[in-house]
Amino acid sequence: MVSTLAGKGPVLAFATLFSVCCSGFYLPGLAPVSFCDESNHAENCKSKIELFVNRLDSVESVLPYEYDAFDFCKDEKEIRPSENLGQVLFGERIESSPYKFTFNKNETCKKVCTKQYKPKDNINLLEFIKKGIKLNYQHHWIIDNMPVTWCYDVEDGQKYCSPGFPIGCAVTSDGRAKDACVISTDFNRKDTCYLFNHVDITITYHSGKGENWDGARLVTARLEPKSYKHSEDNLNCGGPPMEIPQELKSNLDVIYTYSVIFQENNTIKWASRWDYILESMPHTNIQWFSIMNSLVIVLFLSGMVAMIMLRTLHKDIARYNQIDSSEDAQEEFGWKLVHGDIFRQPKKGMLLSVFLGQGTQIFIMTFITLCKLCLLFLLPVNRGSYMDSSAVVWVLMGNVKPTLAQNFHKAFGGEKWKTNVLMTALLCPGIIFADFFVMNIILWAKGSSAAIPFGTLVAVLAMWFGISVPLTFVGAYFGFKERPIEHPVRTNQIPRQIPVQSFFTKPFPGIIMGGILPFGCIFIQLFFILNSIWSHQMYYMFGFLFLVFIILLITCSEATILLCYFHLCAEDYHWWWRSFLTSGFTAVYLFIYAVHYFYSKLQIIGTASTILYFGYTMIMVLIFFLFTGTIGFFSCYWFVKKIYSVVKVD
Repeated sequence: MVSTLAGKGPVLAFATLFSVCCSGFYLPGLAPVSFCDESNHAENCKSKIELFVNRLDSVESVLPYEYDAFDFCKDEKEIRPSENLGQVLFGERIESSPYKFTFNKNETCKKVCTKQYKPKDNINLLEFIKKGIKLNYQHHWIIDNMPVTWCYDVEDGQKYCSPGFPIGCAVTSDGRAKDACVISTDFNRKDTCYLFNHVDITITYHSGKGENWDGARLVTARLEPKSYKHSEDNLNCGGPPMEIPQELKSNLDVIYTYSVIFQENNTIKWASRWDYILESMPHTNIQWFSIMNSLVIVLFLSGMVAMIMLRTLHKDIARYNQIDSSEDAQEEFGWKLVHGDIFRQPKKGMLLSVFLGQGTQIFIMTFITLCKLCLLFLLPVNRGSYMDSSAVVWVLMGNVKPTLAQNFHKAFGGEKWKTNVLMTALLCPGIIFADFFVMNIILWAKGSSAAIPFGTLVAVLAMWFGISVPLTFVGAYFGFKERPIEHPVRTNQIPRQIPVQSFFTKPFPGIIMGGILPFGCIFIQLFFILNSIWSHQMYYMFGFLFLVFIILLITCSEATILLCYFHLCAEDYHWWWRSFLTSGFTAVYLFIYAVHYFYSKLQIIGTASTILYFGYTMIMVLIFFLFTGTIGFFSCYWFVKKIYSVVKVD
């Protein structure tokens, strides 16, 4: 799928073909819009082109802000399109702008508005703009549900197209040009901020000649930010750049302008209009290297597990099944000796059963969401759809976790089923919500657009307590009514003494080793995911992501089975928690990598941004811990039941 996105046959081509074949049915957010000249305006062919603005963000700060927070030009009749839950949770705030165009009508240096700043009046607004410039905050504009991109040359003569462009740039006190100030030698005054108050917009369209639809369709929207010190009497879009002095001593007038040019290009299809953005992100080769690296690890683990299952266990089982005399039985050793203790109840069994129920719910949610992504039901053009889908699936799967939790709670000898139900419904979601609520208070105090409105917060709580919790009680009822899990061997009344363990068979070293291999399979993919979240880069390679997801499942399973077998051979039968923590320890490496990423890749400054980064990271780590731990546990549980069910035990 990734090659389709980055190559000649884009992902939207399939979506468009699918929409045509279904008699006008389109996937969400993918319906094409036709545009005509103003003289040919019709109901199904628009002449006015709306430009929408989104929240502004920065790689140096975790705090996004709404467009209006920076005192830019506002639309007289501001329109806010309806936003889904995912957009609100991710801090997207889309609204209309005063930049309005007529199709195929070029404009040159057209004035949008004038903002005036006085030394003792609205100086705080100007200071906020200067702060945003120094932190390299980026605009995100949208035309026809397509990002307006800023394309510029990078190393090796390649061109990179960014879905955002800066509000300005700054020159330090030592004369060093920062960020976008390197594009021109006009930005040369020390200790000065420059505001990009003009944009040259180029809109490319497919005319529709020879096609089965009327009008034209927009295929690209690009711009180039400029800085000009206009005067009301001379809007020539030339001359010196617009400086914002460090100290305002007189009135400062900032005039915002734009120029727009329409170009016809019938070689670009509407279904391929995202290709030029995706092709500027040369990640595919690195992804294939990551996949090959992960496959080598999987093959190594598969070989080890196969050797155990086909050779060692086969020989052991054959030898143990041939034992007839009591004298021969005394010669038993290894994992057969602990058959009477292998299913002994673990300590803190209630907590383990709660973790297993929650981890299963997370696994189902992740699997269904990834399948939707790979089947093109969720796409980047449908903003917030990932979070929407995940939230809905998580809520609707609320009856799965209590059923499983109750089953294992009974298998562990637990009798406090009411406590188990309440912990299943409230423990892990409560921890995540508490962390999320604290982060939201910080965002609210900073006036960030990422702060969740009170109404949305109430809606989230309503989904939790109104849908998920009742489903939890329903699932717990059926789980309580089911028969307890049966084990293939009986448990002795007196626990067997565990012999002295070597360093490598002790619990902690085994758990540490168990998380290394799964993390080694995902750390390159993890880099791109973190880039997407914190560096605001576009993520689209969901085919690779699904493949890495499958590799992660296999690696966690095989690594846990391998270490579980070694521990059983050392006559240590405490495998319940160890199997969960062995693969779950991958989350610890995830946290360590997130710390490394913060200090080596990001330029985030400020206490609030740092707290927000690590607060949200802890949520990801907890979810990943439950997810990987559950995979390891069930793999080891299957393995243990398998080997002890085929061994004859008197």
